[in-house]
Amino acid sequence: MSRRLETITREEHLRFVSALPSVSHLQVPSWGDVKPDWRAESVGWYDEAGRLVGAGLVLLRPLPRLRRYLAYLPEGPVIDWAAADLEQWLEPMLDHLKRRGAFSVRMGPPVVTRRWSAGAVKAAIADPGVHRLRDVKATAQQPEASELAARLRRMGWRRTEPGGEDGFAAGQPRYVCQVALAGRSLEEIEGGFNQQWRRNIKKAEKAGVKVVRGGYEDLPDFHRLYLETAERDGFVPRPLPYFQRMWTALTAEHPDRMRLYLAHHDGEVLAAATMLTVGEHVWYSYGASTSRRREVQPNNALQWRMMCDAHELGAAVYDFRGITDTVDEDDHLLGLLRFKVGAGGEAVEYLGEWDYPLNKALHTAVRLYLSRR
Repeated sequence: MSRRLETITREEHLRFVSALPSVSHLQVPSWGDVKPDWRAESVGWYDEAGRLVGAGLVLLRPLPRLRRYLAYLPEGPVIDWAAADLEQWLEPMLDHLKRRGAFSVRMGPPVVTRRWSAGAVKAAIADPGVHRLRDVKATAQQPEASELAARLRRMGWRRTEPGGEDGFAAGQPRYVCQVALAGRSLEEIEGGFNQQWRRNIKKAEKAGVKVVRGGYEDLPDFHRLYLETAERDGFVPRPLPYFQRMWTALTAEHPDRMRLYLAHHDGEVLAAATMLTVGEHVWYSYGASTSRRREVQPNNALQWRMMCDAHELGAAVYDFRGITDTVDEDDHLLGLLRFKVGAGGEAVEYLGEWDYPLNKALHTAVRLYLSRR
C-alpha cells in the first residue's frame, strides 16, 4: 500500500495523537516548544484514501556553520510498527528529511522487547553472579520485536549507543520501570508495594507530610531542590527557564499535560516532582529532594500521591522512566532501581534508538568528533 508523507499542522498532529490511548509525551506537538535549540516539524502519513494514519514530531538540530541537520524523532514516530510493509512507512520519511537537509536521522520505535517482574528484578539484584538485567531471563518477551530489529538492520538502520541529550548525543532511556494501573484498585496497587514502601508511606503520613499540587509560581521551589539533587547525585542540571518553558508549552496544549507536586513538612518543601500525562500514560518526569529530614520519607509520599492522581485520571500505566541495566551492588544507580521497582513496577526494555546516515561521510565525521569530545 502506497503512503504519502507531508508536513502537517500542529492541530492535525494533536488531533491524531489525542485519539490514541498511548503516545509518548515526546511525540506531542508542544514538545517542540520545549526544545528551542531544535527546529520542530510535524509530519503525517496518509493512506490511499487520504486518511491520516501516522504522525511524528521531528526535531531538527543544525550543524554549526552548515545548513545540515540531525533529524530526531524521540520515542517515535507514531506509526504501525507491526506493518508488513514497514519500508513504505520509513522510506518516505527518509526522503522527506533528506530534502529538508538532514544528514542523519535518529528515531526511537516505541516497541517493547522484554519485561521483568518486580520479583525477577529483586532476584537478579540478590544474585552475585548476575551483573546485567539483560542477561536475566525475562518474565515476558516479544519475539516480534526481535524480528523488527532484524528488519531495521536490513533496511540500513543501526542501533545507537546510549547517550545523553547534550548537543547531538540525544537519547532516551532504553530501560524504564512501569507500574500497571489498568483494572486495579488503589488498594491492589498499594498491595503490590514492597514492605519498605508501605512502611515509608505510613511514616510520612504519621509525620505529617502533606503533598500538594503546585503551579507555575512554585517552579522556583522545585528548582532549588533540583539543584541540590544535581549537586548530590553528580549530574548537570537544567536551568529554571527550561522548566518554565516546559510548563507554559505543555499546559497550553492541555491543562493536565504537566503537573507539579510538592511534599511539605513543617513549613518546608522537602521533595518535588513533575508529572506528565498523554492519554492513558502518565510519566514521573523530573524529581528533586533535599537531604534534610529524609526520615519522614517525603519521596514515597510524593510518588504515592502522584500514582493516586494518575489512577483518578484513568491512566493505564504509571511510568517511572529510566532505570539502570546493571544490578551490581557497587553501582550508584542501583538505589534508584530498588526504589522504583519497590513500588511494584516491572522493568521494561524498549527496542532502543536507531540511526540512519543519509550522508555517510558527514554522519561518520560527526560521530567521530563527538566520541573524541
